[in-house]
Amino acid sequence: MDINELEAFTARHENFEIRVISHAGSRVYQIELEDVEGRRRLLTRRGKPMLFRALDDIYLELKRAGIHRAYLVHRVPHDEMIGRAAHYHEPLASRMPLVF
Repeated sequence: MDINELEAFTARHENFEIRVISHAGSRVYQIELEDVEGRRRLLTRRGKPMLFRALDDIYLELKRAGIHRAYLVHRVPHDEMIGRAAHYHEPLASRMPLVF
């Protein structure tokens, strides 16, 4: 999903969630959209996932698309590596609201 598709989607739908994904050990962020049916789509450019180096860049991109709220999700593979369930699948325990 590119930025134009994201703008069109948000104009037609009201019930969706935007997530800013941060991966442990990485200094980049990705933007993910999840709709009410549970489908997840990454924001892409020319068919490749868009990567952002700072949250400010994400704020600007999402504001241009008309989005003013998202959730920051930090994914840490440590729990999965030692056999525990990943906590970022639990929405209330793993998300930090971002409002801009």
